[in-house]
Amino acid sequence: MLLFLLAGTLVVNAEGLEWNTSLEKAMEISKTTNKPLLLFFTGSDWCGWCKRLQAEVFFKPEFEKWAKENVVLLEVDFPRRTQLPQELQTQNNQLGQFFGVQGYPTIWFVKATKVEGKINFEKLGNTGYLDGGPPVWLKAADEILKNK
Repeated sequence: MLLFLLAGTLVVNAEGLEWNTSLEKAMEISKTTNKPLLLFFTGSDWCGWCKRLQAEVFFKPEFEKWAKENVVLLEVDFPRRTQLPQELQTQNNQLGQFFGVQGYPTIWFVKATKVEGKINFEKLGNTGYLDGGPPVWLKAADEILKNK
């Protein structure tokens, strides 16, 4: 059971980027690195636009380099065929409601802090799929982060 829980806190893609699934863990990394969170709201096993964003941007070396320098990655998944642990489902549902996510993919850039046991989010901005690959997507992301 412990191995399953540990495996559930981190997803690593083929390029070696760390996509956290635990908000708490991502917040710890964010606090120590002083980087904002990139929340990737996705339907990993059914959302075509999510898969397209990953193939065209997230799985590219330009994104990998940019992400390692600028953000802490958090995947907020809403799969249809895969059963997530209840704790993760609850976390993802709460995040989806808080950020008003109505379509996938949705990406939010945020700063998250915990005060007296309550998580506070400072919304920096959001985006989704943008046609044009890494140059277009990263330019939009940089514009959002410039305002942090």
